[in-house]
Amino acid sequence: MTNLSTLPHSTIHADLVIEAHWIAAVAPDQPLLENYAVVIQAGIIVELLPQAEAKKKYTAAELVSLDDHVLIPGLINLHTHAGMSLMRGLADDQPLMAWLNNHIWPAEHAVVSERYVQDATLLACAEMLSGGITCFNEMYFYPQAAAISTNQAGMRANLGLVVLDFPSAYASDADDYLQKGFVAHDSWRNDALITSSIAPHAPYTVSNQTFESIVTYAEQLGLGIHTHLHETRDEIAQSEAQYGLRPLQRLAEFGLLGPNFVAAHCVHLHNNEMEMLAEYGCHVAHCPTSNLKLASGVAPVAKLLAAGVNVGFGTDGAASNNRMDIFSEMRLGALLAKGMSEDASVLPAHQALEMATLNAAKALGLDHKIGSIEVGKCADLAAVRLSDLETTPCYDPISHLVYTCGREHVTHTWVAGELRYNNGLYANIEPSELKEIIKTWQPKLWKHKQ
Repeated sequence: MTNLSTLPHSTIHADLVIEAHWIAAVAPDQPLLENYAVVIQAGIIVELLPQAEAKKKYTAAELVSLDDHVLIPGLINLHTHAGMSLMRGLADDQPLMAWLNNHIWPAEHAVVSERYVQDATLLACAEMLSGGITCFNEMYFYPQAAAISTNQAGMRANLGLVVLDFPSAYASDADDYLQKGFVAHDSWRNDALITSSIAPHAPYTVSNQTFESIVTYAEQLGLGIHTHLHETRDEIAQSEAQYGLRPLQRLAEFGLLGPNFVAAHCVHLHNNEMEMLAEYGCHVAHCPTSNLKLASGVAPVAKLLAAGVNVGFGTDGAASNNRMDIFSEMRLGALLAKGMSEDASVLPAHQALEMATLNAAKALGLDHKIGSIEVGKCADLAAVRLSDLETTPCYDPISHLVYTCGREHVTHTWVAGELRYNNGLYANIEPSELKEIIKTWQPKLWKHKQ
């Protein structure tokens, strides 16, 4: 970092200039930029231009030179449960319903509280920031507690107002979940980094009456809807037996589908259901690692994309992944799509990167702010080092991001122009704080280990 205050006064002042060997802007029709600079003022990108021109035109309070890096838009985790990060590895090698009924839900009943969610969310934020994730789409209990840690970490988040039809430590019934969620939503209404969605857990945990209420509230408040959908064959069979409908059709009949609807997983879909998702402008959060680990199957991503459905990547929670790592999801997602279709050209690297950034931003209604490196957008950015032995030689930086790099190659993460992670150090999170969190909660969760 260099102070440029001694440069001529005829130059324009900027808060921050980031120079990078490559910039993967992920902007429409924008090629990979080489030896360019990003100029940032008040957290907003004001110009992209060659480094030599930037040196002549701008005086920066801070200059960051990344000679061995590719600068990318901050990655977006389109589906996760940050509050479950302390349950990582608690119950592995279990199918979804056994995992939930026999391990996760009992553990949650025993330990979940406002303090637990605040602590677990902070641990998750630290993990995500170190992997270049600047924004996440959350679904868990006590969203106000999650907001406290999200603000401490300095991340951007869409916090789900979770809804179920059975009681938990957080709420007694569906109406109680909704009302507590709306109080949380009101508490961060003016927060520049936090938005909300209503998050009915899944069709198998939410009644018809509750879905009707959710549609009404979402329309009145202008909120998105985020839910699990078509994750397993059992879920679909249960819906057909109870309602005479597959889950997606059931939700369609209640009017849930639309451009504000994000469906996580969507593993088991008929062709007409993919067309329905496209027709309504819905979005899908593809979680390949979690789907494989829980033996749910493989989502038909190539077909979804071909149908015109907007798809982003999610990690799901650390309890079922066990990583909150979008680099892993990009690589696995691309490889699965090729293997399932038997077509190596399906889901190329540039499209995988778009899914992890701009597509996910579109799903959250935030693509006017984030998801690409463009003038006028927020400076949510991540720097990825490409000079390590295992990442050289490099012929195509974007291909490297998907097939070669891992989160360990992320060196810097900025949110709205503020440096939140720098080579193992966090701006507002102390490693000792995270160690104390783990020390506090691991013994309480140990008894639920399989």
